[in-house]
Amino acid sequence: MKFPDLLTAAIQRSEIPLRFEPGAEEAVAKPVTELVQAWLEAHRPSEQRTDSDYGRQALIAELIDELTGAKDVPSE
Repeated sequence: MKFPDLLTAAIQRSEIPLRFEPGAEEAVAKPVTELVQAWLEAHRPSEQRTDSDYGRQALIAELIDELTGAKDVPSE
């Protein structure tokens, strides 16, 4: 499953009355997605010097791919 689908499903289960408006889920999900992406980017190492930096860079790239829907979220 893709992260945007998981986020939309969570919004649909919420008590937000806007969910009955067309496009409401996407309107609510967009700033949340942008916030999470900015948070992940803030943790990206500015320079990759150690194996840990390379690993963190790879993890952040993978999480952003999942966040944006480019990759599926692992199921297990």
